[in-house]
Amino acid sequence: MLQINELSHSYGDHTVLDTMDLQVGEGELVSIVGPSGCGKSTLLRCIAGLITPTGGEVVLNGTPINGVPDDLAVVFQDYSRSLLPWLSVRDNVALPLRQRGRSRAERRSAAEAALKEVGLADAARKYPWQLSGGMQQRVSIARALAYRPSLLLMDEPFGSVDAQTREDLEDLVLQVHQAEGMTILLVTHDIDESVYVGDRVVVLARNPGRIRAELPVALPTPRDQITTRSVPEFVRLRAEVGGLVRGAASPPSEAGAGKADADKAGAGKPTTAKS
Repeated sequence: MLQINELSHSYGDHTVLDTMDLQVGEGELVSIVGPSGCGKSTLLRCIAGLITPTGGEVVLNGTPINGVPDDLAVVFQDYSRSLLPWLSVRDNVALPLRQRGRSRAERRSAAEAALKEVGLADAARKYPWQLSGGMQQRVSIARALAYRPSLLLMDEPFGSVDAQTREDLEDLVLQVHQAEGMTILLVTHDIDESVYVGDRVVVLARNPGRIRAELPVALPTPRDQITTRSVPEFVRLRAEVGGLVRGAASPPSEAGAGKADADKAGAGKPTTAKS
């Protein structure tokens, strides 16, 4: 449903993205991870139509993106600036539905259903400033769900919350993805998070930003924070993604295997003790 063809973007003489090619299937959850300054957020803004790339194109559902598409929603990292403090939580969630031409009653009903889906049914009449940071980000996610986009973009959405809340929100995204079958691109700087939530991890390299690797994630479902993070495949993928992000010549798993083979080869050789 999403095709990125030879995408490039420069700010003046500085090239941020260099001829990227990426395809995302309908219903897929793709994590995008990379070192600071590799162009992750710029890539997401090009996909969202918030900036016009200097080269290449982005095609959503067969239509090249020129401006913000109607069937796309974005969840930003800074939840405090994405919600209107003078509107109730329910009205914040319902606000984008005006663009869909929904009646007031339909907007309220859709907003309440989305808030229930993210566990905030009792907060509908409150205001954003009365909620914790994690709850405010749930409101942002509910607003995207109520809009029912074909593509949901998430730009480091959990970077401003504590570790426990971050895990809760990761699980919420997985629940939403499973229930709705929504196509999601999640940009993150957290290596563990990229593996835990993704069907596939796209690793970017920098100077300029380009795709270094695409790794399928074959972890058991449903996933949970304790069991999933302890399975050998998660540990292996986390090490591989970490090595790629840090610029290792080969994934740590391969380096570790090489060391293990060397240790085996030398296991039978006699050693000389020195005093």
